[in-house]
Amino acid sequence: MTVHFIGAGPGAPDLLTLRGRDLIAASPVCLYAGSLVPEGVLAHCPPGARIVNTAPLSLAQIVQEIRTAHEQGQDVARLHSGDLSVWSAMGEQLRALREAGIPFTVTPGVPSFAAAAATLGCELTLPGMSQSVVLTRTSGRASPMPEGEALANFARTGATLAIHLSIHVLPQVVRELVPHCGADCPVAVVWRASWPDERVVRASLSTVEAALGEGIDRTALILVGRNLGADDFGHSRLYAADYDRRYRPLGAQPRFPAGTE
Repeated sequence: MTVHFIGAGPGAPDLLTLRGRDLIAASPVCLYAGSLVPEGVLAHCPPGARIVNTAPLSLAQIVQEIRTAHEQGQDVARLHSGDLSVWSAMGEQLRALREAGIPFTVTPGVPSFAAAAATLGCELTLPGMSQSVVLTRTSGRASPMPEGEALANFARTGATLAIHLSIHVLPQVVRELVPHCGADCPVAVVWRASWPDERVVRASLSTVEAALGEGIDRTALILVGRNLGADDFGHSRLYAADYDRRYRPLGAQPRFPAGTE
């Protein structure tokens, strides 16, 4: 018996890895995270599978569901939205399973920031502009932010910011970022990235509050950075005609001669 933690992706049922799909189809028990996991993903569960929405359950109750499956020798597909490496609460579940001696695997999923960037049709790391992406959030009731991880600190770096779980405090986000990013800094708010009812708002820090409108709530991602929609960036050297590459050696003395590893 194994518990398979699976990143179910940002929302679109076909943004699920083949490994994740196959593990779901082979597991007689499926625990999934409420409204964040679409029904299209649950459709991969085998006939007769026990499907449990964990949204109303405590950690102890979730672990008990897993213990019951363990006692019955049944594999469990444990689905979380997006990717499991950030804000999934997987860590505390894994700790409990280690203590109980219950085996598990982890299958990554498509993160929401990647789905949002795809919707926007943009690269978040452009040559000569920003080469870093900061995945962050503001303090919430479930998890406060460490003192050193203030938005202002990240903004000073010039990195592209992907701010999760913070649309409800958008005015605070704007206040903290404007002094470091500038009022004209581009912003994109993507609500329910990759879902059929996905919505996108493009604005600047000075206009995003007025542009937001109604109905965009907790699942919205805020992207902030000069890379958003920019066309005045330079070329990388990667595809330059005179760039000596391992797979395209150039000149009389190439750095990587043909035939070398």
